[in-house]
Amino acid sequence: MIINGEEVEIVIEKKRIKNIYFRVKDDLKIHVTCPRLVSKSEIMRLVNFNAKSIEKMYYEKKGKQTREKRVLLLGRELAFVLNKRIKFAEGIAYGPSIDAVNEYLEKKSLKVFQDRLDKYRDEFPNLPEFRLRTRKMKTRWGVCNKGSMTVTINTLLIHKEVHLIDYVIVHELSHFEHMDHSSAFWAEVARHYPNYKKARRELRD
Repeated sequence: MIINGEEVEIVIEKKRIKNIYFRVKDDLKIHVTCPRLVSKSEIMRLVNFNAKSIEKMYYEKKGKQTREKRVLLLGRELAFVLNKRIKFAEGIAYGPSIDAVNEYLEKKSLKVFQDRLDKYRDEFPNLPEFRLRTRKMKTRWGVCNKGSMTVTINTLLIHKEVHLIDYVIVHELSHFEHMDHSSAFWAEVARHYPNYKKARRELRD
């Protein structure tokens, strides 16, 4: 499919479903999910028929990726300068690419999260022995696993403001007392982080 003079690849995936779905994913390709018996010619006809909607999805995804191409450290945007080595000085991030710099920050995020966790540790007198870990996650900012006695924080939080990191840490530490999201759990969160509702909204934006 041609969008604004650029050829965009169409990826077809056939499944046991009744309807046809069009999506533009992070790879900026048009992904078509359809029933097994739908022919390629019919798929292309429907792609052309829905061209305006697909183009809109494409530009929205591309625009979002462009906006996300920033170096953010604890909610602060750093200027980026192309450089072979990654380094930071006076509000400037140097590196081979923005992605490389952000990945570097994410890999180094454990110490920041540990420092913020230590700030709250004494407020939870009944905490068991556990280990803090980091991992990039798509759907969660944090996970408390009482089985393995670990708290895992999403490395992407390193790009968020400190008060949002604090909220996620308080949220996960509160799970050692209440593993559900009952009213008792939220009361525990509120005791340590009164503005938790505002933080939740910010993390959803």
